[in-house]
Amino acid sequence: MTEYRHTATIEMPAAELFAYLREPRNLPHYFPQMSRAEPEGGEAVHVEADVDGEHVEGEAWLKVDEANRSLRWGSQGPHDYQGELSIEDAGPAASRLTVALHSVRDADDETVQRGLEETVAALAHTVTADADVDAAEKEGGWAGHRES
Repeated sequence: MTEYRHTATIEMPAAELFAYLREPRNLPHYFPQMSRAEPEGGEAVHVEADVDGEHVEGEAWLKVDEANRSLRWGSQGPHDYQGELSIEDAGPAASRLTVALHSVRDADDETVQRGLEETVAALAHTVTADADVDAAEKEGGWAGHRES
């Protein structure tokens, strides 16, 4: 089994980042190939994605460890895909995110590692952008004006 790992700092408090990442419905926001992720009860998640021009659907699992701010996920299949992430405080408004992927799939290691790094960068961008939008909406919009 091959392992790929990447760590990045994200400008968001660890508790907020974990709350965002633990929600399966947010997966398509930062995994470009994923089009849908719906919890099905317990650890089961139904996922849909477009991979190499082909639409695929399947069942995956997601295990949430609140105490350690970590997630583990995976799916059964020919590649026996699994991953995990952990979030640590990196200051009052920043987090250190570490993501590891495990697969038996034969692939170009550099391509997979680059893909992991790009996904973490997209995740950092998306999660902070979503938080900015939420904050602006709570304050009455981007201009700070509330509708009467």
